[in-house]
Amino acid sequence: MTQPRISRRQLMRGAAGVAATASLASVLAACGVEGTKGTGAAEDFDWTAWWAEQKPTDRLVFANWPLYIDTAKGKYPSIEKFTRETGIKVAYKPVIQENAEFFSQISPVLQAGDPIGYDIIVISDGWQLTQLMENRWLTPLDRSRLPNFNKYAGEVATNLAYDPDLTYNVVWQAGVTGIAYNEDLVDGPINSIEALFDTKYKGKVGMMSDNDELGTTGLLALGIEPVGSSLEDWQKSAELLTKQRDQGIVRQYYDSSYIKALENGDVAVSMAWSGDVFQSQQSGFSNLKFVVPEEGGLLWSDNCVLPLNAKNPVSALKYLNFVYDPENQAIIENWINYICPVPAAQPIIRNQLNNPAVANSPLVFPDPATIERLRGYPFVETAETNKEWTDLFDPIVQS
Repeated sequence: MTQPRISRRQLMRGAAGVAATASLASVLAACGVEGTKGTGAAEDFDWTAWWAEQKPTDRLVFANWPLYIDTAKGKYPSIEKFTRETGIKVAYKPVIQENAEFFSQISPVLQAGDPIGYDIIVISDGWQLTQLMENRWLTPLDRSRLPNFNKYAGEVATNLAYDPDLTYNVVWQAGVTGIAYNEDLVDGPINSIEALFDTKYKGKVGMMSDNDELGTTGLLALGIEPVGSSLEDWQKSAELLTKQRDQGIVRQYYDSSYIKALENGDVAVSMAWSGDVFQSQQSGFSNLKFVVPEEGGLLWSDNCVLPLNAKNPVSALKYLNFVYDPENQAIIENWINYICPVPAAQPIIRNQLNNPAVANSPLVFPDPATIERLRGYPFVETAETNKEWTDLFDPIVQS
């Protein structure tokens, strides 16, 4: 069974992360990045010829988030298996604490055209990933070297609005922002986002303090498709969320502590992340339920990308191909418990790893109908549009 632990999403979206995202403009100013500048590889660079010239190495440097890979007694079983099979030694670095902070560290180096010291980094879909792609600070992938991805990748890994041609990204894990509720405190099952705005739960609703999650949930409540939404749409969302606040419906704008508020009964219904609820259920809180509302949930993903000028690109692709083998992905997924990008890992987790709780969870292996109801986040591509967004939603949270 899943051992209780702080989830990777909690680390990413905690209070420190909110503060870092809110101050992104100052971060960019400090590192000299003024939005998209195109300082990376030339647009007409011949990547096919470049990949043909790359030689294998026996080393890989992988930067990831803490608690975001299978771990046993301080070691990483799946990485050890990779080394046994390939001879490639992996320097695994759990150094990424927050997207904006990590971006501020690597962007000046990338802008200068220097290697950042990592062959693979894990970045969430969002403003920082968009900047990495638009600045051409990432290495386009040679998909012919990823046969396992081509064969086994599920829809959460192949249907990427932010990278529709899969030029740069290999999804590490995915997750859903939806609704969780304490069934002891609500009037029957909840299946609509309207519950977050229902006055009968006045003072018992939890909303997220992360403005990306908050503002996009407001869009869904209005029936607005987040991807491709406009500034006018964002303003409507802010008006709806301000009204919800002023009516006293919201008990608190939570960081990752919303899950404790649900467990303790401080709130009856809340915005929630799928992995947190699954881990809570496995810890004994079977009265907590997670739903993707009929208006839709939000699908987020964390992506493996190869930064420009990485020294071991062939090793990087060998590793990414390795983790998309269902048997290897099962080892990782059995520990992480977010949405698995390799559906074929499910029977292996159930039968060979003997963990039906993970294998049978719709929060880890959602059915196709659920995936159809998931939506992406608005594109906030420039420093200017990022400021427009934060200027609308930060005041709601900070009030």
